[in-house]
Amino acid sequence: MDPLAALRTRIRSLTHATEDDVLTALIGEAAPDADTRAAAAARGARLVRSLRSDSTPGLMEVFLAEYGLSTREGIALMCLAEALLRVPDAETVDALIEDKIAPSEWGTHLGKSSSSLVNASTWALMLTGKVLQDGEGMANVLRGAVRRLGEPVIRVAVGRAMREMGQQFVLGQTMDEALKRGGKMQMKGYTYSFDMLGEAAMTQRDADEFYKSYRAAISRLTPECRSDDIRDNPGISIKLSALHPRYEVSQRDRVMTELVDRTRALALQARNAGMGLNIDAEEADRLDLSLDVIEAVLRDEALAGWDGFGVVVQAYGKRASAVIDWLYMLARSLDRKIMLRLVKGAYWDTEIKRAQVEGLRSFPVFTRKPATDAAYLCCANKLLGMTDRIYPQFATHNAHTVGAIIEMSDNPQAFEFQRLHGMGEALHDQVLKSNATRCRIYAPVGAHRDLLAYLVRRLLENGANSSFVHQILDTNVAPEEVATDPFSALEGLGPNPAVIPPADLFQPERPNAQGWDLHDPVDLEEIEAARAPFRTHHWTGAPLIAGKPGDGPSHDVKNPADPSDIVGHLREATADDLNTALSAATPWSADAGERAKALNRAAELYEANFGEIFALLAREAGKNPADAVAELREAVDFLRYYAAQAPRLTSPARGVFACISPWNFPLAIFTGQIAAALAAGNGVIAKPAEVTSLVAIRAVGLLHEAGVPRTALQLLPGPGSVIGAGLSSDPRIAGMCFTGSTGTAQRINRAMAGALDPSAPLIAETGGLNAMIVDSTALPEQAIRDIVTSAFQSAGQRCSALRMLYVQDDIAAPFLNMLHGAMDELVIGDPWDLKTDIGPVISEDAQSDIRRYIAAAKTDGRLLKTLPTPTGGHFVPPSVIDLPGGIAALEREVFGPVLHVARFAADEIDAVVDAINAKGYGLTFGMHSRIDDRVQAVCARLKVGNTYINRNQIGAIVGSQPFGGEGLSGTGPKAGGPHYVPRFAASETRADLVVRGKPVTATAVQQALDALTPSRNIALSSQDLPGPTGESNRLSTFARGRVLCLGPTAKAAASQARIARSIGCAALPVAPDVTDGLDGVVPPEVLTDITGFDAVIIWADAEATRPLRQALAAREGALIPLITEANPIPRLIIERHICIDTTAAGGNASLLAASG
Repeated sequence: MDPLAALRTRIRSLTHATEDDVLTALIGEAAPDADTRAAAAARGARLVRSLRSDSTPGLMEVFLAEYGLSTREGIALMCLAEALLRVPDAETVDALIEDKIAPSEWGTHLGKSSSSLVNASTWALMLTGKVLQDGEGMANVLRGAVRRLGEPVIRVAVGRAMREMGQQFVLGQTMDEALKRGGKMQMKGYTYSFDMLGEAAMTQRDADEFYKSYRAAISRLTPECRSDDIRDNPGISIKLSALHPRYEVSQRDRVMTELVDRTRALALQARNAGMGLNIDAEEADRLDLSLDVIEAVLRDEALAGWDGFGVVVQAYGKRASAVIDWLYMLARSLDRKIMLRLVKGAYWDTEIKRAQVEGLRSFPVFTRKPATDAAYLCCANKLLGMTDRIYPQFATHNAHTVGAIIEMSDNPQAFEFQRLHGMGEALHDQVLKSNATRCRIYAPVGAHRDLLAYLVRRLLENGANSSFVHQILDTNVAPEEVATDPFSALEGLGPNPAVIPPADLFQPERPNAQGWDLHDPVDLEEIEAARAPFRTHHWTGAPLIAGKPGDGPSHDVKNPADPSDIVGHLREATADDLNTALSAATPWSADAGERAKALNRAAELYEANFGEIFALLAREAGKNPADAVAELREAVDFLRYYAAQAPRLTSPARGVFACISPWNFPLAIFTGQIAAALAAGNGVIAKPAEVTSLVAIRAVGLLHEAGVPRTALQLLPGPGSVIGAGLSSDPRIAGMCFTGSTGTAQRINRAMAGALDPSAPLIAETGGLNAMIVDSTALPEQAIRDIVTSAFQSAGQRCSALRMLYVQDDIAAPFLNMLHGAMDELVIGDPWDLKTDIGPVISEDAQSDIRRYIAAAKTDGRLLKTLPTPTGGHFVPPSVIDLPGGIAALEREVFGPVLHVARFAADEIDAVVDAINAKGYGLTFGMHSRIDDRVQAVCARLKVGNTYINRNQIGAIVGSQPFGGEGLSGTGPKAGGPHYVPRFAASETRADLVVRGKPVTATAVQQALDALTPSRNIALSSQDLPGPTGESNRLSTFARGRVLCLGPTAKAAASQARIARSIGCAALPVAPDVTDGLDGVVPPEVLTDITGFDAVIIWADAEATRPLRQALAAREGALIPLITEANPIPRLIIERHICIDTTAAGGNASLLAASG
C-alpha cells in the first residue's frame, strides 16, 4: 500500500480507538523524558510566579479570575454577550438584559478586579441588576435616579460594556484598523495571523462573501509582507466551513471541486504575497474530508517553493499524532515545507455531545484535560523532530506547555509560539524577551456582532476552574499546581465521571442503540458493504399468521423514488386470514423475564441485519441514510426500553392487542407499538401501512427468530378498509394502538365503541399543526439549521415536523433570505445516495395533493420559495408559503415539505401562543430565544406534548424525550415514556349498581361546566430523564382538565370528583341525589353536544357504559376518554416534555468545568 494511503488508513482506525490505548502508544512513542518533564514543570512554575508579580495581566485572565464558569454571573454575562449586539429592537434588548442580569449578584464583584475595564463592566451590570432586583448595597443610593432615567440608560450602559469587551478581543473591525492597532505589538517583535470573524457559511451567498473577505484581506496584507522570510510576515487563517455551505462528507464531490478551487486560489494569492495561510481545524467529523482538500490543494505545482501553506491540528483528537505523521509524509513526498499550528482544540464539548447523540463507538477526542495536555506535548515533541519539513507553530497560553516546549527544543528559531489577541500577553512577553523565540498573535478582525460566537467559545475554553488561564491569577492555587506535569496528573486517573460513554448513556437500565457515523469512511464502507447485496434484491411478503394464509390479492411494491425499481411482491391478507389470526391469537404466556430476553434478542437481530434494513427503508419507504440510521436506532431503543419495563409491571396482560402503524416510520413506530404490547404480555395482531409492508414483514420475522411465539405476534398486511376495520370492530380485541391521522383515529374509536368492551383502550398518536417561534435574540444560523431540519427532513413526512414558523418582524427580512439560501443547498434525489437530503414523498397521490397545494399558494402570490425537483419519482419541492394570518389560517396538515411563515411584533408573543392553543392540536412546538423568562412563560401557557428549545423539533429519543401529544394530537400516554407500557396492562375496573334518576339537559350540564374553575396548570410531578450532555430533558405531568364524574351513584360521583380535584382537575359530579353538582343522569346524547370537558369517569357495567363510549366517539375533535378504572388517576393526567439545548448560547459550561 502507498505510504500515504497507509497513514490515512491508520488515521481512520484511530477515530474511535480506545482512549487508553491511544494515549499509551503516543506516550511510548513521543513523550519527553523524565528530566525534561521535571525541567518543564519547574520552568512553568517560575513563569506563573513571574506572571503573578506582573502589574499588567491581560483582560481575559482578569475577567476569568472574576467571572469564571463556576459563577452564575460568568455564565449570565456569557449568554448576554452572545446575543445582545445582534438584537435590533429595544424592547427585546431590555427583556434580554433583565433576563440575564436581574437574577445575579453583580455587586459582589464590584471593585474586586484588578482591571478598570472589568470593574467598569461590573458597575454597568450591577447598576442594571439593582434597578431590576431589589437588594442591599451602595447601588440602592442610585437606584431611584436610574429608574427615573429609564431603560434607555440601562440599555446604553450594558451595550457599551459589551462593546468595550469586544474591542479587547477584536483587533479591528476592518483590516486597516487591525493593522494600525497591531503596530505596537509588531514593534515589540510579534507578528500576526489574521482571522476574519463570522459563522460558517449557511448559504452560497455567505460563502461568496467570506471568499471576497479573505481575498480582500490578503490583498491588503500584501504590502505588509516585506521580508523574504515568510515567518516574519503577517499571515491569514481561513475556515473551510466559511468557504462552502456544504462542507461535509456527504457532499464530497462538490467539496472536492468547488471548495478545493477556492482554497487553491487563496493559497496562490498568499504565495504570491509572500505570506502564510493556515487552514483552521474544525469539528472532528470534517477531519478526514479536510485532509482530502489539503492534499488536493498542496499538490498543485504552482505552490512549489512556498513555505507558507499551513494546517491546524487539534491535540485533543485521538488522530492528531497520526495526522502529523501524514502531513510530514505528504510534505516530504511533494518536496515541500509547510507550517503546522498545534492547538489544544476548540470544540471539545461539541464532540462529546455529538458522539453521545449519535451513539458512536467512542469519542473522537480525549475525555480528560490532562490527557489533552499530555498529547499536546507528545505531538510537540514529534514536530520538533520534523523541522526539515514542518515549521511548528505552538498555540498555547499555558505556562507549563510553554516551558516544556522550550525545554524540548534546542533551537528557539525553529518554531514559533502563538497566542490569541487579548490573551496570554504577559506570558509571551516574558518568553519573547528571555528565550529569543518567535511569537505570532492570532487576531480576529470584523464587526463586534460577529465576535460574539468567537468570544463565547474563548470564554468557555478558558473559563473552567481547571483551566490554566482561569487559575493563573488565583493565588489560592500554588504555582506548582498550576504548572503541574500532565503526565503525572494522568497516573491513576480513571475515566472522567462527567463524560458518559455513548453506549452507556441509558445504563444501568439498558445499552444505547448502536450508531453509525455517516461522516466516517470506515462506517460508510461498512454500511455500503452490508446493504449493497440488497440494491436490486426482490423481497416477497405475505401474511404471517398462526395458521395457513389464504390466497389474497397481490401486487408489486415500487420504490417511491424510482417507480421502475420493483422492490418486491406482496400478497395481502384477506378477511379469512383476519379470522384465522383472531382465532389463533393468545396472550404471550412467558413470564416478564423471558419476554424481556426475547425483546432484547430482537434488538440484537435488528442491529445485526442493519444492511438489509437500511436497503429496505431506502427502497420501500424513501429513507435516506441518515433517516434509516435514526429509524433503526429508534426501533432498537423501543425494544430495549420496553423490555426493561416488563419486569416492573404488577398487572396482567389485557389479552390481544391490535396495532395499526403508519408508513412514515415503518420500522420504528411499528416496532414500538408491538414491543410495548408484548412487554405487557399481550398477544398482538399487527396491521402495517399498506405501502411499507415489506419492512414490517422483515421486522416480524426477526421478532419470531428472537423467540416471540407466532400465536403472540401475527402480521396482516392489507387495506385498512378490510384489516383495520375488521380489527377495530371485533370483540376479541382487548385494545388498540394506532398512529396516523386524527380522522382515522376517530373512525377507529367509533368502531371500537360499537363492538369492543367499553373499557378497551385506544392508544392513539395523531397529527399536529406544529409551530416554532423565533425571536430577535435567536442566532439566525442556528435557528435556520433547525428550521430546515424540522420542516424538510424526511420530506416533511413526520408527525412532529414544523408546519408554522413565526419570525419576529424586526429580523424577518434577512432571516427569510438566509432561510431561502439554505434551502438552495438542499439535495433532492435518490434516498440511497449519501448526498441526498430529501427523498420522495410516499406515493403518487401524496405528491399530487401537495403539489396542488403549493400551486394554489403560488396562484395567490404567497409562495415565497420553492426548489426544482428531479424528474421521475414522487418528489415534492421543499416550499415556503407566506401565511399572514398565522396558524389560525392553516386549514389542514400538509404532510410534506411545506413550511408556512408568519411575522409577529415583539409584544405579540402572547397572542401567538393563544392562536397555537386555539387550533386544538398539541404535538410539538419549537422556540429559539435567549430570554429564559420568555421561554418559561411560553412553555407554561402552551398545551403541547413535546416542546423543544433552541434546537430542532423532530427526532424524539426513546426514554429521553417521550413522544406524544394532547388534544387533536393524541390520547397519551407518551411512547417511549414510563407510563406507556402500563397502559397495555389490565387495570382493575369498578361497576357499581346503576341508579335511576331524572335526565339532565345539555344546557344544564354546559352551564355547570362553564362555571367550573379551570384546572390547575401546575406540574404534578417532574423528572429529569437521561440524555446527552448539554441537553435538559424534563418530563412533567399535569391535570387533564375538566372531568365529568357520572357515578353512577351520588357516593361514587363524589368520590370521583374528590380524586379528580386532588390532582388539580376541575370536576363536575352528576348523579341522582348529588348535592355538589347536578342531580340526575346524563343521557348519552348529551355527551355528543356539550363542550369544554376533557374526560368522563363512570363506574358501571358494559351495558351502562357502552352508550356513553359511543356518544363520546360520535363527537368531532379530540378523543375524550371514558374512564372506568377503579383508580382513575393514571387516566386523569397528561404528560408534557420539554427538551432544551443548554449549549445554544455558545457551549457546554458545566461539561467544560468538569473536563479536568
